[in-house]
Amino acid sequence: MFAFIARQPILDINKEVFAYELSFRDGKNNCFPSVARDEATTKLIAKNYQTLGLDDISCNKKSFISFQPETLMNGLPSSLDPESVVVELAVNQSGNSDLIDMCKHVKKMGYKIALEDNTLKPSLTEFLPYVDMLKVNSNHENLDFLTKNVRWLMDANVQLIADKVDSQENFSVFKDMGFDYFQGYFFAKPEAVENENLPTSKLALVELMGASSSESFDLESINNVIEHDVGLSYMLLRFINNPTINKRYKITSLRHALNYMGEVEIKKFIALLALANLSDNKPLELLHLSLVRGKFCDLVGTEKNIGSNPPTAFLVGLFSMLDALLDQKMETLVEKMPLVDEVKEALCGGQNELSMYLMLVKAFESGNWLKVIRMAKVLEIDQKLLHSLFNEAILWGNGVRRSISPHFPESKA
Repeated sequence: MFAFIARQPILDINKEVFAYELSFRDGKNNCFPSVARDEATTKLIAKNYQTLGLDDISCNKKSFISFQPETLMNGLPSSLDPESVVVELAVNQSGNSDLIDMCKHVKKMGYKIALEDNTLKPSLTEFLPYVDMLKVNSNHENLDFLTKNVRWLMDANVQLIADKVDSQENFSVFKDMGFDYFQGYFFAKPEAVENENLPTSKLALVELMGASSSESFDLESINNVIEHDVGLSYMLLRFINNPTINKRYKITSLRHALNYMGEVEIKKFIALLALANLSDNKPLELLHLSLVRGKFCDLVGTEKNIGSNPPTAFLVGLFSMLDALLDQKMETLVEKMPLVDEVKEALCGGQNELSMYLMLVKAFESGNWLKVIRMAKVLEIDQKLLHSLFNEAILWGNGVRRSISPHFPESKA
């Protein structure tokens, strides 16, 4: 069970999550913690801070984990399953002969190996018989060299991962080159920022999201929108009866939900419902990331005791990738919704307390622990508590995601 951890998605050519690479704050250089905690410390963390298992953090997908050489040679913990864990190694981690011996050792244990190498020197061929995947920096200084040499890598029966893919254009280049997987937040960028008007169907959803950000609450108009859309009605009932949100009562309508949950929670829910319907042609991970951000910002806002009506902190996190979902400029989108000024400012890159919550959750996503430490001091919140809130947000996001994607598919081998 891990209390201090971050994850980055690795997507396939269809922009579906294949795996997550995990970073550990309490391990050397983000590696899997190799030194066992004493019993008292383990109990303290379990009692006071939300901890996650690999299934929780990776949503039952594969986990890419880097290990210290001594951990590998001494044997991996029995709690790690070779079917779900991919061992990540770096070419410069050790001498060639030592690294080859390490690869052989790990393969005998039944694990797949992802080798990180940005040099692509001829000596790389020594490792290829023993590795399953090769990770290459997409910002490789010699793209022509990479293009010319990608074929012999494919012929070696090695799957290729492009790392640090930061734009849709970059994704397309490496996809066309023949790469299998892609790591980076390219999927969170608009594919092409357009100034065209939104389709009527999506405009209605944006207006529905706006209703959740208003201090007033017009139940009749919201109820009319939902009742006249079979898809929205279905998702309303499915979401609101998810055990993550509602463990007690069977909810049968929006009016029933309002009586049970209260106005503020219903506003959050309507925003979430609308966002889910806007993302039907986008990677599910984009919505999942929005869910985690929304919940985390909401939890931080609760700790800071900011006002909850409208639920500004939640909305900032949830709407933070609206531009990528709709392929429009954020400034254009926020003007279509009656958002309060501080939410608009945070979403459009301004500086206020809500924007700090957004900066903080992004630091957690990337495993930027130094930034987490700095932001914790600025916000005057205990770092360990922040880790616990982030873990809680991941679990909440997982639960809501299951209601969106009922089969919650496992990763492919």
